[in-house]
Amino acid sequence: MSELLPASDPANVSNHSQKPSSQSAIPVVVANIKQPPPESKESIRVRQLVIASFWAIAVFLGLPIWFWTTSVYRAQLPLQEMENWAEGKSCRPTFPLQIIVEGPSLHENDVLRVVRATQHALDDQNDFSLHHLRLRLGSDFMALNASQQQRRLESFGPNERLYEDTLQLKERALTVRLLPRSGLTTPVAELQAHSALLYILYPPGLVPPASSTSFPLATFLAAQLQDLFAEEQAIIATVLTANPISPGTHQSAANGGQSTSTSTTSAVGSKDYRPGHARGLSPELAARLASRATRALKYAPTYHITISLFSPNAWPSSWDIESAIAEYLTPLLDSASTISNFTIDTQTQLYASFSSSVQDPQYDDSRGVWTLRDQDLSGFINAAEWPLSPSIGVGPTLNFIIYVPDPSTTPLVIKESQATSWLIPQWGGVTILNPSASVRSNGAPASSLTKEDIQPALLVFSHQLLLFLGAPQSPPSIPLQLQTLTRIRAASLFQSASSTMGSLARLTVALPSIAIPRTVSTAVEITLDHLGKTCNALKDGKFETALTNAKTAEMAAERGFFEKSMVGQVYFPDEHKVAVYLPLLGPVGVPLVMSALKELKRMWMARQTGNPNP
Repeated sequence: MSELLPASDPANVSNHSQKPSSQSAIPVVVANIKQPPPESKESIRVRQLVIASFWAIAVFLGLPIWFWTTSVYRAQLPLQEMENWAEGKSCRPTFPLQIIVEGPSLHENDVLRVVRATQHALDDQNDFSLHHLRLRLGSDFMALNASQQQRRLESFGPNERLYEDTLQLKERALTVRLLPRSGLTTPVAELQAHSALLYILYPPGLVPPASSTSFPLATFLAAQLQDLFAEEQAIIATVLTANPISPGTHQSAANGGQSTSTSTTSAVGSKDYRPGHARGLSPELAARLASRATRALKYAPTYHITISLFSPNAWPSSWDIESAIAEYLTPLLDSASTISNFTIDTQTQLYASFSSSVQDPQYDDSRGVWTLRDQDLSGFINAAEWPLSPSIGVGPTLNFIIYVPDPSTTPLVIKESQATSWLIPQWGGVTILNPSASVRSNGAPASSLTKEDIQPALLVFSHQLLLFLGAPQSPPSIPLQLQTLTRIRAASLFQSASSTMGSLARLTVALPSIAIPRTVSTAVEITLDHLGKTCNALKDGKFETALTNAKTAEMAAERGFFEKSMVGQVYFPDEHKVAVYLPLLGPVGVPLVMSALKELKRMWMARQTGNPNP
């Protein structure tokens, strides 16, 4: 309580105001502050329990829930196995091509000697160990059972027997038929355009006796086989190495030179994928490889083909395109259906003149034709007025255009080459159809195009389609080109899927914060499984089976690498996480931290003073 000192009477106060005195008393107020009662041990214990309970909830309940709801799921991937596939350590794909040799007019032993000598010559000339030709006997030998075939092979001795692994090859790449022909002085090769059959016509006396050491027929046959499959071998080597091949890279062993190939890093990872240890590439072959690289489309499961008819006049008003496609184009598409699927649509547009940037056709008096300049071909397509869709559906679109010129400028050809068709890389082709057969005697053009009129254009489109798919230009046999395309596509898809596995493994290690959902691990398992099946099928010569498995592996690899949930995490930086969590955790964390610090300070002071209740 406050205590007041006695004050002076009023008179004295007034006097003091007039005359200060040192003896006067000044009133003083003394505050007696009441201290709070000491905190009991029970209240201190309750406060500590409250603080501890909040921290326990935050640590043992809040943090696990936060970690569980915000953690990134990363499925386990066989990273080392994926890297091994990318580096070519898991499997080395080989391409053994089975060549059947038949000699109806020769004795069986003579045919065997031809096969043996040709095989030795091929092995000596082969500069790419992963792609090799394997010869075996024809129908007479195949009529024997397995044990009889084995005994026949063993009858030649351990160093002269035929390759036994050819007995496991089921698909034949080529049939060679040896036929004697009188009147010849040297052998002649005739490749059939519509079958995988090669006739070797030779003079009757060209087969030497068994005691002879020279065999010109075998040498000729080996050279023909090498030429037939040289482009395929170079393309597969380029695909597996992912390294363009240029002329002059390797020096021919026939000239006594040594291989001078430079070391390159293969996408498959083996030096055995580099061709050229004994034979160089000709400039012509190197040019074809370079042209293929810029012309061919990337592999797709489905391609869409659009066939368009354009005319600057009102003719023709109709065309028998359905019958023409069914007769001239569908057989090729059916044969290539094991490689890719195809869809076709057609359209017509009359009064469709070519681009205004193209110079009008000029008449050539010497040849009696109308001509277009080469430099005008690139601007021939009138993209502004011609309804050419760049893409229809999920796959790439190939545009094939039939242009029927005005009768006043017929026939119309290209000036420099006198050709009537040309190819636009990775887009399509154009054919000028000069309807000379459809012009009536009075000079008026026919109102309709028959399938016979359309046949030349569709045959050109068939050839261009094979080029767009990546088929080699040699050999000039459609069945052989399709078989070669099957092996090339199997090799490219195998290499692409293997490379994708390596890229996914490196991405997983480099970005530990990205999610790896279970769908990615499933896709990786499917890819690795079908890569193994592809490699085994290639070794067994089952190239269609290998292509089927390679397509499955490629699709699974692409699906796993471009998983939506995984790709989204790549572009989510840490700064975004700070911006999200700081406004949430700040108001919650500050009271917890400050209360804990205050309680720790109180306990420290109590320990310093020795008073448990400061």
